[in-house]
Amino acid sequence: MSLLDTVNQPDDLRRLTHDQLRVLAGEIRAFLVEAICRRGGHLGPNLGMVELTIALHRVFRSPHDRIIFDTGHQAYVHKLLTGRQAGFAQLRGAGGLSGYPRRAESPHDLVENSHASTALSYATGLCRAYALNGPDRAVVAVIGDGALTGGLAWEALNNLAESPGRVVVVLNDNGRSYAPTVGGLAAHLATLRAEAGSDQDGAATSSDFFRTLGLDYLGPIDGHDVPQLEAALRQARESDRSVVVHCVTRKGHGHPPAEADEADRLHTVGVVDPGTGQPAGTSGPTWTDVFAEELVAIGGHRSDVVAVSAAMLGPTGLAGFAARYPDRTVDVGIAEQHAITSAAGLAFGGKHPVVAVYATFLNRAFDQVLLDVALHRLPVTLVLDRAGITGPDGPSHHGMWDLAMLGAVPGLRVAAPRDAASLREELREAVDEHRGPTVLRFPKSRVDQNLPAVERIAGVDVLRRAPGAQVLLVAVGAMAGPTLRAAELLTAGGVECTVVDPRWVRPVNPQVAVLAAEHALVVTVEDGIRDGGVGTAVAQSLTDAAVGTPVCALGLPTAFVPHGERPDLLAEYGLDAHGICADVLRRLSWLGTGSRDTSRTVRASVRGRLTPLAG
Repeated sequence: MSLLDTVNQPDDLRRLTHDQLRVLAGEIRAFLVEAICRRGGHLGPNLGMVELTIALHRVFRSPHDRIIFDTGHQAYVHKLLTGRQAGFAQLRGAGGLSGYPRRAESPHDLVENSHASTALSYATGLCRAYALNGPDRAVVAVIGDGALTGGLAWEALNNLAESPGRVVVVLNDNGRSYAPTVGGLAAHLATLRAEAGSDQDGAATSSDFFRTLGLDYLGPIDGHDVPQLEAALRQARESDRSVVVHCVTRKGHGHPPAEADEADRLHTVGVVDPGTGQPAGTSGPTWTDVFAEELVAIGGHRSDVVAVSAAMLGPTGLAGFAARYPDRTVDVGIAEQHAITSAAGLAFGGKHPVVAVYATFLNRAFDQVLLDVALHRLPVTLVLDRAGITGPDGPSHHGMWDLAMLGAVPGLRVAAPRDAASLREELREAVDEHRGPTVLRFPKSRVDQNLPAVERIAGVDVLRRAPGAQVLLVAVGAMAGPTLRAAELLTAGGVECTVVDPRWVRPVNPQVAVLAAEHALVVTVEDGIRDGGVGTAVAQSLTDAAVGTPVCALGLPTAFVPHGERPDLLAEYGLDAHGICADVLRRLSWLGTGSRDTSRTVRASVRGRLTPLAG
């Protein structure tokens, strides 16, 4: 039996010797490499957290003491040490272990935290509550140097010394978020590491930054030396004020393919070969790949285009642009609010900024989009990667709020490409727009094959037209593929449909109402929330145009959608071909359109054709 098999709760760690802990650390790394490479997940960050997590659970007594992991993708080791080893067999799968802390999984998980820079604010409020209530409970916030670049973290640091309680801030400094950490704080931490390396005692002398804020400072500490970590954490626990424990770790530590990966130390992997870190198979280009290639091409003839990233040049497709045009690329760190308002400044200066960000992270900067960009009618293009259902990363990462949220912004136009060709075309239209802000959104997946239009009417692409069509299907972006397949199923049973792609989905093109007047039913299909989404806007536009055709809006519920594979989740919420077809039939039945025989014929056709048309 391995040592890892004997550790079911943190108390089990305290009976092990330091020699045994070194063996355990090796077993944990081997387990993580095998489990994550088999299922996909966050590899590099967790390989760097092994010894630090062991030390945390030996010094602090979770769950009585509270340990909050900022950007919770670094909590896999924590899950292993709190009795969830078996769950890794279904890591990030539907109904399986979450890739982030999850309250339903364990009392050791307090915060379901997967957006960066929040842990210090949680911890400041929590220690204040404990100070008022009187329990002797330690509060520990584990935050990376990358997450510490976020504005919310700085706001919390400013208030931390004034809190009546005490927080142990464990600064996990590996010099990176995805890529190397940028900015003045990163330079300061590098100086502390260098001074510690040159001091015979290994103690830094220039930690005035944290002390000026009223915090104690310990470090830098070797984040892979358990005895040294334990000594520092015990000292921090006994401090009479909040203290920063500066731990220097190496992302991907102990796994050669991760250590050799200069891009992001195998930050996130899909199913890969554990020996090489390379994908087990080949796949086609993703939406991000197409965007990345097209933006580089645009940059070649548009010298005013500037790319802006919030610490995610690689994941959002800006790495190629940065390599080609480094003087026109800005990485602001994990600071989405600052990214948007600094882009407004670039636009004031005559540039056309392209801000590439995950759709879910744009939620953090809504005020900046609304009042710093749109109010001034500035030509800023926002490119939202991971829009809609993202899959295994779960509720905090689904980009399902953007269409409803951005629909409230005056003067902002949103494009949703359906394939690679329309992505290229709509990106060029976006950066050519000078009257106000634009948005381009696409999912995290392999890009669909091109779906050519049969005609374009006043900016609306008609993808399918049939004489006497009863139903107008309005497909939003990547939902065009399953919508067209649903139309095939319906046509096989005698229900003809027109399928259109509005291309620019917010605000609604008036031509949609013109087309709707020619049909008995309009069905919109989007992978955002239904409340306030494109379907709602289409219904309002028909009302405004005095068009009486009823509208059925298909989309996601206003709820937190769990983790799982994107195709499975879309099917679960009725957004695959079968689900769309079933909804159309149900609505036609309610309207009294079509005969019962037709409905039965279509349903039989659906059953017979579902397998070859799946996806």
